[in-house]
Amino acid sequence: MRKAIINAVLFPALAVVLALAVFYFVRRRRRRRRGGRSVLPSHGGGARADRLQAAGGSGGYDVAGGEEALVRFPGGEALTVAAILEAPGEVVAKSAHSTLYRAGLSAGEAVALLRFVRPACAAGAEDAAAAARVLGAVRHHNLVPIRALYIGPRGEKLLVHPFYAAGSLRRFLQEGINASQRWEIICKLSIGIVRGLDYLHTASQKPIIHGNLKTNNIMLDADFQPRISDFGLYLLLNSAAAQEMLETSAMQGYKAPELIKMRDVTRESDIYSLGVIMLEMLAQKEPVNDKPPNARDIHLPASFKDLVLERKISEAFSSELIKQSKNSGKEENLNAYFELATACCNPSPSLRPDTKKILKRLEDIAR
Repeated sequence: MRKAIINAVLFPALAVVLALAVFYFVRRRRRRRRGGRSVLPSHGGGARADRLQAAGGSGGYDVAGGEEALVRFPGGEALTVAAILEAPGEVVAKSAHSTLYRAGLSAGEAVALLRFVRPACAAGAEDAAAAARVLGAVRHHNLVPIRALYIGPRGEKLLVHPFYAAGSLRRFLQEGINASQRWEIICKLSIGIVRGLDYLHTASQKPIIHGNLKTNNIMLDADFQPRISDFGLYLLLNSAAAQEMLETSAMQGYKAPELIKMRDVTRESDIYSLGVIMLEMLAQKEPVNDKPPNARDIHLPASFKDLVLERKISEAFSSELIKQSKNSGKEENLNAYFELATACCNPSPSLRPDTKKILKRLEDIAR
């Protein structure tokens, strides 16, 4: 009788243990097939976070006391906390305040996830959610849309936006533009970038300042249309991290000279960065400052300063591009583009053209 009771208890228990072991093994294999480690460890709060309103994150919610939050925007209505946190990802880029991942969701779509590595760098949950609602509502074919913002219980934040396989404008320039099509491509890219920036500056009553415009933050879609990313990112950072981001931008050559004395980015400082990008596309060299900027006499990256101040236009373009412009009767257009780029980099913010004037001038130059 005792033996029968033991068998009745023991065998079902062993069966449960065996079933759990098989389940664990199968789950582990599936995770490996999907490409490796998840972007973030799961906190087990997906159901709790998914209480939030979709399509713009309207309405209130509690993100205090270690709560999770997921604010969804158009295109991200189907996203869940579990899908985001358990997605296996690979690091694409790192900065002082965040890491950019390429991650595959269960639906098979590739997305880029921007995670704030140090919660100490991020703005508070309520401030970040309010800023994200403004940025998430922005939709333009030359801007990278934000699909969702995840706010974790430890203060970590994830921005979800589409992944563009063509990569960044910086990578495109490093790989080199086909000389026979270079002028047309430069015009197409420039017009697209300015259209996106113009939308940020003028589409709403309160302009959205990019604050960190550079070739690494301009993505290219399958048709090589430019899409500006990371606009307004400083709004999701605390003041110290936002200032650190500006200092990094300065060393890379994109920071306007007036920002040495003032902290707040402006439409005019965005225009300065745009001018540097235009020069970068012409010269196909990176605008790196080899020493800290000086407010008195440095108002351009070291690599472009002499080029612009001395109007060494022949050194700005490849001989092939100059030859192509002469053969096609576009030499004056090329000169006009160079002058427009240098006007954007004027040391006086009030003398820089606005996006409307730049766009009209570029459309005339491209004809």
